[in-house]
Amino acid sequence: MTQTFILYIFIIFLILLLNMGARKLRIAAPLLLVPGGLLLSWIPALSHITIDPELIFMIFLPPLLYEAAWFTSWKEMWRWRRVISVFAVLIVILTSGVVAVVSVAWIPGFTLALGFLLGGIVSPPDAVSATSVMHLVRAPKRITHILEGESLLNDASSLIIFRFALAAVDTGRFVVHEAIGSFLLVIVFGVGIGVVIALVYYAIHRWLPTTPDIDIVLTLTAPYVMYIAAESLHFSGVLAVVSGSLFLSTRNYQILSHRSRLRGANVWSTIGFVLNGLVFMLIGLELPEIVRQLGTVSLWQAIGYSLGITAVLIIARLLCTFGSSVFTVYISRFITTADSNPGWKGPLIVGWAGMRGVVSLAAALSIPYTLSRGGEFPQRDLIIFITFMVIVLTLLVQGLTLPALIRRLNWKDPDHQLTPEQQDLEIRKQLTAFSLSWLKEHCPDKIESNPLLKQLKGRYYADNVQLAQESHDIQEEYKYFYLKLIKKERQFLLDLNKKLENDEEIIRKYQSILDLEQEKLLYLYEAGD
Repeated sequence: MTQTFILYIFIIFLILLLNMGARKLRIAAPLLLVPGGLLLSWIPALSHITIDPELIFMIFLPPLLYEAAWFTSWKEMWRWRRVISVFAVLIVILTSGVVAVVSVAWIPGFTLALGFLLGGIVSPPDAVSATSVMHLVRAPKRITHILEGESLLNDASSLIIFRFALAAVDTGRFVVHEAIGSFLLVIVFGVGIGVVIALVYYAIHRWLPTTPDIDIVLTLTAPYVMYIAAESLHFSGVLAVVSGSLFLSTRNYQILSHRSRLRGANVWSTIGFVLNGLVFMLIGLELPEIVRQLGTVSLWQAIGYSLGITAVLIIARLLCTFGSSVFTVYISRFITTADSNPGWKGPLIVGWAGMRGVVSLAAALSIPYTLSRGGEFPQRDLIIFITFMVIVLTLLVQGLTLPALIRRLNWKDPDHQLTPEQQDLEIRKQLTAFSLSWLKEHCPDKIESNPLLKQLKGRYYADNVQLAQESHDIQEEYKYFYLKLIKKERQFLLDLNKKLENDEEIIRKYQSILDLEQEKLLYLYEAGD
């Protein structure tokens, strides 16, 4: 137990180093974490690490889904609901079918049920690495929103296909109408369970006397309660977590105090960082164990099958994205669509951003060793190896080339004519003007008699004047001297803390205020420390 704990501490330190390396190289962290895990897997002490699928599904998946859904824009998800639904459900099913047909025709010993099993495993792209690449190159927002929405829902579709295909292989029978009915039940009741549990948490947050610490602990338990409740009733735990967290996130300003939101955002950012790093590192560390389990299939044969299936997945996704673009142009003649002419650049980026991730590997590893009716589960080792290679190949090939593709296409954001900086400035102007108007309307008499209110009005007035004539030089000068002042104020507080008559807790409060002021300044002006 102690050795295992020390090993994971060592892995976390490596994750930190690789993340720093990725920042230095300006590439997405998963593109270094997976190769880093591959290199570490050749160290004898680390060569026998295995991933327990229950660890992924029960410990890692719920909080990662919860964090992703919490920070996803419901407004944008609803706007692109048709595109996201097509990618998360229809294209996953189509891709699974294509992989099934190809694998049956090409890989000896594969049945149609085994083909759908493999298809269900490798069909869902993982948007964690894709969106991290998008943030590095400032891709159009609609691409990021579509990929985030797809990633929240496609895992549920693929895991449902996987579950039915697994049952078909295990029992030897598959009834289409029963599968469709069960598919719908799993989706509907999964969403329903998530919303019902979210309502319970909503009531606790809103009407019970919680504190920021209690609020944060409640958010940490929520994804597990949603996931376990749905899975124990044989419905979709993924959809339960996604629907429940979306319900709560859209109401977070009603149920959480400002302190809970500030602290909670920091806690969840750290948790997401560590969990994502661990799962991508573990993917690489799993290689030796997967190779050892190949059995009768030679390594080169398995690599050949993996390359072929990866090519099928990439081509199928590109064809589906272009097909959906053509269909959108056609259907927009009859119904209102978010974009009646999506063109070819956006679909190409979305199609190429099809990297696979840890959910696929966890699903493959959860295949049982034996059938319920007796005998070994057919092709289990080969399916796991193909899944692993698909993840590595798509991460490295597509992940490394995606930034260059986005830059080469130079696709202007069709949804936002203003740059992010211009939007930022415009919103700040409108907010400041609104604040001044409200103060003048609701407390004009009090402003003159109350020095604090007068000071507040003066601050907003100064901000308004500054924003009206703001230039780059003024911004830089303001940032420079304000940051210098904050630094000196910190040192002044540290000097005050040396005196015994000053309470350190009060000193820390003012240090925190300075931290918030600095964060606000850097956030507004997008500066480095």
